Amino acid sequence: MALQVSRLTAALGAIVEGVRLSDELSEPCIDQLKSLLVEHQLLLFREQPLTPQEQVRFARRFGELHIHPIYPLLPELPEILVLDTHADFLPDNDNWHTDVTFTATPPMAGILAAKQLPSVGGDTLWSSGFAAYEALSRPMRDLLHGMTAEHSVVKSFPAARWGSDPASRERYERAVSKHPPVTHPVVRTHPVSGRKALFVNSGFTTRINELTASESEALLAFLYAHAARPEFTLRWHWRVDDVAFWDNRVTQHYAVADYLPERRLMHRATVIGDRPF
Repeated sequence: MALQVSRLTAALGAIVEGVRLSDELSEPCIDQLKSLLVEHQLLLFREQPLTPQEQVRFARRFGELHIHPIYPLLPELPEILVLDTHADFLPDNDNWHTDVTFTATPPMAGILAAKQLPSVGGDTLWSSGFAAYEALSRPMRDLLHGMTAEHSVVKSFPAARWGSDPASRERYERAVSKHPPVTHPVVRTHPVSGRKALFVNSGFTTRINELTASESEALLAFLYAHAARPEFTLRWHWRVDDVAFWDNRVTQHYAVADYLPERRLMHRATVIGDRPF
């Protein structure tokens, strides 16, 4: 199967054509997609209608799947996380974040399928941790090496939103108790390419462990703003049945919440990764 790859920005992203993700893909095709993911950090596919079962089957070709402890899931297929946002359930992904860094082994990848979209708006932006790190000055990179940061589930999942009724509160409290804060390097090494990437995000990172509280707050504010610079980012305008496949180890993303009161419905499968180093 011949894949056609069109690079989208200098920092990250490529459109991939010539493949149907609903098919039983060959091992060489999967290997090629793995290589393209490492190279481009974000792969985008148009016109890829997927049932939840097909999405899970595709995602499993890349590793074990994560079941989210808090977000709504498909009851019959809990490997599919449901992002269904509208006037009665407001978006909470309109911030720069890397998925599930509150675990010891954050996801290797996310695979997001567009199911229902607003008439306008609802784009997603991605940012390259490679580009952000490589644009830092040598003294700043030297400062960050060896530093670690704490990541907490509570930062993006406050009890006021996710524990508002007894059943939700029980699930939420169970999730928080099972996921105490974890520590990751501020700069991580990609396990395949060996490239360095900035690995803090405003969604889950709470502090840099080696600094005072005020120093940590100031440095994290700078790094968050730095990672969001336009030259490190790509903005994707969704169509129904688009699929995005991103390297969660070295990217952040931001779901633009500009479509209310209309509805935006997405399905995500999440591939478990390894311990950052």
